Amino acid sequence: MIKVLLADDQRLVRAGFASILEDEDDITVAGEAADGEQALAACRELLPDVALMDIRMPGMDGLEATRRITADRRLDGVKVVILTTFDLDEYVYGALRAGASGFLLKDTDPAELIHAVRVVARGDALITPSVTRRLIAEFAGRVDAPVPGPRLKSLTDREREVMRLVAAGLSNDEIADRLVLSPATAKTHVSRIMSKLDVRDRSQLVVLAYESGMVNPGWVTGRVRPQE
Repeated sequence: MIKVLLADDQRLVRAGFASILEDEDDITVAGEAADGEQALAACRELLPDVALMDIRMPGMDGLEATRRITADRRLDGVKVVILTTFDLDEYVYGALRAGASGFLLKDTDPAELIHAVRVVARGDALITPSVTRRLIAEFAGRVDAPVPGPRLKSLTDREREVMRLVAAGLSNDEIADRLVLSPATAKTHVSRIMSKLDVRDRSQLVVLAYESGMVNPGWVTGRVRPQE
């Protein structure tokens, strides 16, 4: 059973999401929070698998709550998904840097919300890849000049290739198809990369790929353009 925490200062939003999620046999809403402080406390008490986190909330906002959740080793199993709207695009890259596992549009279809919760709960991919690609590509260009990390030197050529595809928002199955590998092999590559680079999840791989200069914040037919 996937346990979900709903953190949003609008009661109607929480109620709407809860109604959708509770209809699923494999998902349960473990708790709700109206601000970041409540969300942090609820995560420590309930240990949900997924926290759906609004950004703009009174007191502690969603970004600060996300930073504290992802920095707490006791909450390693909690995956944070940021709830956003297009007029809040400027927050998304900061959310990923804060350790969020992805983000979801508030007006998403119910089926997409359910799928997103299941996907992020198993740590398989970022949420809404098409939106992820556009936003990360745009806002990754705001960071300082990339500085290659020494840990990247430990990656093999194949692992670098896989990491670039992760940065493109591809799932393990899509990576396997692109590189003509089995899904199990693709998953093993991703796990080994995260272990070598000591990152929490795939979203941090995306951020690291941009900040290290491994990829440019540009896209060609939905694919990452490698740094020359």
